[in-house]
Amino acid sequence: MLELTMAAVSGEDAGATAGMTMAEAPSEPGAVLRVGRDASVCRLATPEDWLFVSRVHLEFLCGPEGAWQVTWLRGSQPDPASDVRVAVGEHVQPVGYGATVPLPFGGSGEVVVQDRTAPRSVNVGFYHEA
Repeated sequence: MLELTMAAVSGEDAGATAGMTMAEAPSEPGAVLRVGRDASVCRLATPEDWLFVSRVHLEFLCGPEGAWQVTWLRGSQPDPASDVRVAVGEHVQPVGYGATVPLPFGGSGEVVVQDRTAPRSVNVGFYHEA
């Protein structure tokens, strides 16, 4: 099971957890959870006016052996308006535009989508239940 919690944070409410949303999916091959502005295809949807987040920005996918990965999907623009990083404990790994990063089996952490032009971010906490 992969559990996700998302909070959209802007400069004035940094540290606040109001508006937090959750989603989960079983660790079965092919299971998918998406994060982005398009609520019709994303289980976790950000505010529609947060254009630094693509319509479908992140895709969490379960592989054939129950291991999860996250992909920063390429959008319609050649250069992104955000930066993405995965933090697991003290380790922080930047995610390249269009790149995929494996998530630790049985671990937890956070994927942060940071706006390049304003003090706001989308923070997606994850917990992979072993």
